[in-house]
Amino acid sequence: MSSQTKQKIAVLFGGRSCEHEVSVSSARAMLPHIDRDRFDIVLIGITKQGDWRLLNEGSNALAQASVDADGTERLMVDHNGNAQFLVSGTHGASALAVDVVFPLLHGPFGEDGTVQGLLELAGIPIIGCGVAASALGMDKELSKRMFKAEGLAQVEYTVVRRSRWQQRADAVLLEVAGQLGFPVYVKPARMGSSVGVSRANSAAELRAALNEAARFDTKMIIETAALGYREIECAVLGNEAPEASVVGEITPASGFYDYAAKYVTGTSKVTIPAQISNSTSAQIRAMAVTAFRAIGASGLARVDFFVAPDDTILINEVNTMPGFTPVSMYPQLWEASGVSYGELISRLAELALARHAEHTLCETSM
Repeated sequence: MSSQTKQKIAVLFGGRSCEHEVSVSSARAMLPHIDRDRFDIVLIGITKQGDWRLLNEGSNALAQASVDADGTERLMVDHNGNAQFLVSGTHGASALAVDVVFPLLHGPFGEDGTVQGLLELAGIPIIGCGVAASALGMDKELSKRMFKAEGLAQVEYTVVRRSRWQQRADAVLLEVAGQLGFPVYVKPARMGSSVGVSRANSAAELRAALNEAARFDTKMIIETAALGYREIECAVLGNEAPEASVVGEITPASGFYDYAAKYVTGTSKVTIPAQISNSTSAQIRAMAVTAFRAIGASGLARVDFFVAPDDTILINEVNTMPGFTPVSMYPQLWEASGVSYGELISRLAELALARHAEHTLCETSM
């Protein structure tokens, strides 16, 4: 930690994934809520090509929801474990020390453990999950396996590799129809924000949905549609003793909660707290903590569920870096639980520093 009274928090956003714009929107929405009496802010934008750039709060990147390299200084991560970046200048590189990084990145090359590993090598405390939990949370197939091991009920599903789909499409269609029937949802296994997700009501639509999902990943998840189920979400906060928020409900305006419904039209309805029984809410909150622990999460995660009319609960997925945009559920759920947006950010930073201290202690005792 730096010797200054205020801690220096680096907000890392943008990135190489298809969720670049969502990440920038999350950063823009979060900045006004950071406690300026406690934190000095360093803005680091990652372009779609993967360049890391030092920005300021007046940057066009925030207004335009896209990071570019024009007129900015390039950053590199110092791998000597000194908890700092190196700023490339005309007279060589200068050090930029930080106390904690908020990797507000969504999707591959940011939320999947890659950036987490890079920052951990540099000895920089990070808000959110570490390498293993980030990778498990990003990969829907692997997280589903972890949920099954914990006895968490979920929808029926199957996994299709892109290579097999390209080689034996007709056989895959027959197998899916026989195993799951219709309708089904098709998803890239390692994407977020509903990118590449489609509903298929027939073999023809399934073919189109698999082609679409295969644009984003080498493996696809096909799930039985949870017809008549409500979409319920719960936020989790903590390290060794995680807490669950009140639960909220998403009512999609267009059949399902796709990318457009989340970030473009904004027409889906959010109800916080969800209008469900206290016992069902308590069960969901307990299941959310179980899922959080199942993947070894730390800091934060949002866990999504399906709830049937008879109150049967099925886990859907876990998101280890949920959005922080104005319409994102994670900060809204904690606001409704009595934790303000600003306090939430401060608590996340404290959790990151505590986790880093524990890991450092383990390293020095070896």
